[in-house]
Amino acid sequence: MGMRQILGKLAGQTAIYGTSTIVARFLNYMLLPLYTYTLSTADYGVLTEFMSYIAVLQVLLTMGLETGCFRFANKEGYEPRRVFSGALAAVSTVSAVFLLLMLLFGRGLSERMGYGGYWNVYIYIGIILFSDCFTAILFAKLRQENRAWRFAAFKVVKILAEAGTNLLLFLWYPRYAAAHPDNLLSGLIPAVPDFSYPIFSILVSCVLCFLLFIPELLRLGLSPDSRTLKDLLRYSLPLMVAGLPGVMNDFLDRILFRFFNVDDSLWRADLGVYQAAVKVAVIMSLFVQMFRFAAEPFFFSNTRQKDFKRVYASVMEYFVMFCMLIFLGVTFYLDIIQLIVGSDFREGMGIVPVMLLAYMMMGMLFNVSMWYKLSDRPSFAIYITLAGLAVTAVINIVFLPVYSYHAAAWGHFFSYLTMLVLSVLLGRKYYSIPYRWGKIGASVLLGLALYAAAMAVPDSVPYGWVLVVRTLLIGVYMAGLFCIEKYFRRHNTSLNESQDSQ
Repeated sequence: MGMRQILGKLAGQTAIYGTSTIVARFLNYMLLPLYTYTLSTADYGVLTEFMSYIAVLQVLLTMGLETGCFRFANKEGYEPRRVFSGALAAVSTVSAVFLLLMLLFGRGLSERMGYGGYWNVYIYIGIILFSDCFTAILFAKLRQENRAWRFAAFKVVKILAEAGTNLLLFLWYPRYAAAHPDNLLSGLIPAVPDFSYPIFSILVSCVLCFLLFIPELLRLGLSPDSRTLKDLLRYSLPLMVAGLPGVMNDFLDRILFRFFNVDDSLWRADLGVYQAAVKVAVIMSLFVQMFRFAAEPFFFSNTRQKDFKRVYASVMEYFVMFCMLIFLGVTFYLDIIQLIVGSDFREGMGIVPVMLLAYMMMGMLFNVSMWYKLSDRPSFAIYITLAGLAVTAVINIVFLPVYSYHAAAWGHFFSYLTMLVLSVLLGRKYYSIPYRWGKIGASVLLGLALYAAAMAVPDSVPYGWVLVVRTLLIGVYMAGLFCIEKYFRRHNTSLNESQDSQ
């Protein structure tokens, strides 16, 4: 299979996996106005804090076994059925223990955190994590078997259930609860909308997704063996340890708002404003997630292809080009896009460009970090991500008390930049891939130059003309990419001919 066919296959898989992700993120965009026009900035901040804890705990409870399954299901001497059975057994055991802890200690924990009236939310989180971590392994199995359409269908059903439950709770339930105070849900959620509504909606969607996978689980059966499980854990746990600092890079700032914000009395409100801006920038992480779903099994399964390293290098180039197109599209029309959030949340839109670039570097980091997964050196991930976490922690602890969410945004940027540089340098030594950094850098510099030109348009220019100019600049970017591609193709051809003549 040639490079063009391999890249075409990756693009097709990305599109299918991306279907569910696009639907999920699109519905999140549709829910963002519901949240930000209904909830206060403080309530949205509380929701953000709980979601941060869920994200960190998901990494702990899945133990890196998704990637471990990809590695061993493709490895000679291991039976895929036993690989996934072992992963399911490990994840379900650990998640069940966590759920039990929430049942026993959730009430006391809620009081210590200042949410004494919401101890049931801690139980919901335990159930969410149990079902979500369990189904994560089964979703990985679908990806491994290239059953992209089933993967997408289940993801779409899950997010539709979450969105539908949100709409029912926010738009219908308060009136119903006022007329029927003793209804079946009265002991589960309050009659007035607050941060617990979205969490309860996630609970409903996770339980439904768990039920969808029961036929798949019955076909798989649970037949783990100790050797496979031991090898899985030995490979995966370092990835989990590495993944934990990685997810902390995304969510540590939100956790630190409680302790280091400019104004202790406003930390929840500032956190809500910050999260709304992050949500606006999430379209970049959407593309990264789409790409990752398809790319991870793709990278593992094509290591035997001729010139596979050159293919990986080309993937990085086109990935960055498209990311910069997303960056320009969002920043050029941000004045319009920001209307999806309530007016109280729009003061944080200034950090959207920073977050877009941070998410782009996160995707680049995923590309270059494949070297330690493909070379069976997952322990290097620990050092790289710990360095990134240190940058995140220092920037937030030092500057959050002065600059609030602006410090949090720049913390993301410099953290991912640090990890990207370290991964590139180590990759050159242990598993060199011929990335053409000149071509990648040219694409980034072109996009940043056009962004600077767009922002330099005087405020006195009518906004309609501003939009025309920015749209034309996107066309300039596309033309510039064509020229960059042509230049580097000619340069490489000339270089190869020179080497052949020698």
